[in-house]
Amino acid sequence: MACEEVPGDVRAVDLEALVGGAVGIIGYDGVTLLDVSGPAEVLARAGGYRITMLSARGGTVTASNGLALAGTVPVADAPDLHTVLVPGGDLLAGSPLPADLLSAAGDLVARSSRVAAVCTGAFVLAELGLLDGRRATTHWRHAEALRRRYPRVHVETDLIQVSDGPCWTSAGISAGIDLALALVEHDRGAYRARAVARELVMHMSRPAGQLQFARRADVPDGIDPRLRRVLDRMAEAPAHAGPLDALAADVSLSARQLARLFTAQMGTTPGHWLETLRMERAQSLLLEGAAVTTAALEAGFGSDESLRRTFRKRLGITPSEYRERFTSTTAP
Repeated sequence: MACEEVPGDVRAVDLEALVGGAVGIIGYDGVTLLDVSGPAEVLARAGGYRITMLSARGGTVTASNGLALAGTVPVADAPDLHTVLVPGGDLLAGSPLPADLLSAAGDLVARSSRVAAVCTGAFVLAELGLLDGRRATTHWRHAEALRRRYPRVHVETDLIQVSDGPCWTSAGISAGIDLALALVEHDRGAYRARAVARELVMHMSRPAGQLQFARRADVPDGIDPRLRRVLDRMAEAPAHAGPLDALAADVSLSARQLARLFTAQMGTTPGHWLETLRMERAQSLLLEGAAVTTAALEAGFGSDESLRRTFRKRLGITPSEYRERFTSTTAP
């Protein structure tokens, strides 16, 4: 493969070897606009890529925010492509997936060398079987749904972007920019990717993973009423939630029965769920201005050291770093 010398890199790929750097982005009604525009902007600023906006039938598609993407090329008329990018949209986390989108994506992927998905676009790749036996990621809110629906996919919940062979996936929405930067680094070298990141005034690589943005204690619909009562009790006062035996007795279950119910319907243990609730309480306290020690005690961690260990384990950052990143920048 032909290469060019670039300052700061040993070599960078000549995009002529990548079918002229041809990239096709698939649009559809309900697509998240930033999933389209973010990666497209990165690739355009990197130079050398030829980007085509496609859709199943061509013409205009309407993004989820109501803006129109006009002049899309029908998939049947698509040029030769090296990379196909499937942006996300809220409808893709549901089932069934749009048949015309699946057909269009399947047709394009079959005649391309690489496929990338932003956010819930991973559900399209998974439905096509492209992620079977591979590592992949998606928006933290939908990671568990992806794991349940496609058990052969190795879902990496915390990662911003993942590449496994010819399949690239990313976390939610703005992470499509991170994904595109990773593609540029792979194709053109780190020097070019860093230059684009500087131009866009963003990190080349984000500090920590996507779980620092997540709210994890969301309760699914349709769970056992006894389990819901236990969850409500925990949520009311996570710092003072009683021992498992007492919580179970309140709903006429044994501790073992309650633990089995948690695993079956929540996909986790009571202890892990309680820790999640305490984490969210500590995060709220920190953003309200509480000291780390105060947040630890009021959330039920017992000590600031225990809170720091849990933050490191779950988010990859310290409580102080979390507060610095997410506290409002506007003056009170």
